[in-house]
Amino acid sequence: MIVTERERGRDTGRGRSRLHAPGARCGIRSWVSRIAPWAKGRRQTAAPPRDPSVAHLNCTSNAKKCQSMFNLVLASPFFRGPLVAIMCDITGEKIASILGAFLVTGGYLISSWATNIPFLCVTMGLLPGLGSAFLYYTAAMVTIKYFKKRLALSAAIARSGMGLTFLLAPFTKVLIDVYDWTGALTLLGGITLNLVPSSMLLRPIHIKSENNSDIKNKGSSLSPSSLGAVCTTETSSCDETQEATIRDSALQKAGQPGTSLRVSQNKNKELNHEPNGDSYEKEAISWSCKQKVFDMYLLKNPFFYIFTWSFLLSQLAYFIPTFHLVARARTLGIDTMDASYLISVAGITETVSQIIAGWVADQNWIKKYHYHKSYLILCGITNLLAPLATTFPLLMTYTIFFAVFAGGYLAMILPVLVDLSGNSRAHQFLGLASFFAGMAVLSGPPIAGWLYDYTQTYTGSFYFSGTCYLLSSVSLFFVPLAERWKNSA
Repeated sequence: MIVTERERGRDTGRGRSRLHAPGARCGIRSWVSRIAPWAKGRRQTAAPPRDPSVAHLNCTSNAKKCQSMFNLVLASPFFRGPLVAIMCDITGEKIASILGAFLVTGGYLISSWATNIPFLCVTMGLLPGLGSAFLYYTAAMVTIKYFKKRLALSAAIARSGMGLTFLLAPFTKVLIDVYDWTGALTLLGGITLNLVPSSMLLRPIHIKSENNSDIKNKGSSLSPSSLGAVCTTETSSCDETQEATIRDSALQKAGQPGTSLRVSQNKNKELNHEPNGDSYEKEAISWSCKQKVFDMYLLKNPFFYIFTWSFLLSQLAYFIPTFHLVARARTLGIDTMDASYLISVAGITETVSQIIAGWVADQNWIKKYHYHKSYLILCGITNLLAPLATTFPLLMTYTIFFAVFAGGYLAMILPVLVDLSGNSRAHQFLGLASFFAGMAVLSGPPIAGWLYDYTQTYTGSFYFSGTCYLLSSVSLFFVPLAERWKNSA
């Protein structure tokens, strides 16, 4: 049984998926809802800089603990993927996003009373991290539900806010200088409270269902030549949803696998159709409103392993150049202010690159995973060449190229996820894959730091990052093989 081309989102750009209401693709409300995830990127720089925090807490000897706190902030949204998937399944994306906004705000406000680093590890590491998990996951799921034809561009716009968060870094520095770090945290908590109204923009989509006559027509059109094809429809009233699996017993008696038609319908109605005189028997009916967040299907699906491998290694590599770029510039004798420009340029370039890459992918010239694979390879090559940049102009050149390619692959994560998993299982793929990616995010910077301690140079960190990027692209070469295996199953 395979996922149809339309459901997987290979996007020939033609035809309408029944999973989406006609006006849900590119309506004004759909595009306005992109404001919510765009605003969520501020979490990356909403915390006060490490050095001032350590100094004010008289914990200058605990720099490693402070670094662990910020690693928790980065990794928590990924680690909580399975938990957030379950919560979203229970409460819906809108409520979960509002809950995440309150968690982030509460974390910053409580952190203003901190007296030591372990306290901050909980209030600034766990609470905002969990809140960010709700915000990121719900934004991703709403984007997938609302958009199909322009999914890549929509996802790129949603992520572009994360690239623009470099603007908050100098603003945070000013707040610390004027109001002290406790006052800065209080103000930042008030600012992040604006995520509540932005989360309210995540309106649920009302999915149109097919009537029974359409379903019966589809059932009668199935033939042995369309064996294994799957037709999926969903209704907007979740508590009255029924899945019925119908198999062609006549074909089974002839020694051929039965044609499978999976249908969601009202629970008080049954589908009983006999095309061409053949008797169809109801083999299994499962009553469920919410899909299972995790099931054995994930462990049997080769596309899950392909996506998880690529996602894990790319996240392992992504934060290493970001953390070590300025430090490497300082070791080369470059002024601190000039080095900070590298981060600003990277943020601007990455934002523009994501939007352009999303637009290009939506043109459907080639399959989206090819774009994703190419960007990852180019990121790997760029980082392997990074140690050759020993002057400010060369470092700026490296920064621009890396930001262009990184923005491209980041914009492709959601579209590739939908292409490989299909809309109906996207939340399962993202939830479990994010958990493994959280391990990579949490371990990436410490590994790079250990390499610096061992070699006393930052070149090893860039070599490690480049190698991870190249390895992350390897699994995507197996997509055609997985498709052939899936089609033959």
